[in-house]
Amino acid sequence: MSLAARGLVKVVRYYQHELSPRKPVPTCRFTPTCSEYAAQAIEKHGALRGGWLAAWRIVRCNPLVPGGFDPVPEHFPSQLHPNKRTP
Repeated sequence: MSLAARGLVKVVRYYQHELSPRKPVPTCRFTPTCSEYAAQAIEKHGALRGGWLAAWRIVRCNPLVPGGFDPVPEHFPSQLHPNKRTP
């Protein structure tokens, strides 16, 4: 894991252990939580691609999306929108 990836994972872990427990109610709609997803994505795909996956997940974590089980993909997707198909 690169230095940048290790640094980003440390930031996520700090958030998980110091900031997230102070929130009055859990806010993530997904399993694993967005912060755990971010850490896993960065560990698996590196700082740039993992960071992109984490950012995309955070954008989707809102009341308009039902949430549910959404694990980190094994391979970096060539497209992020699930309904968009390439010929």
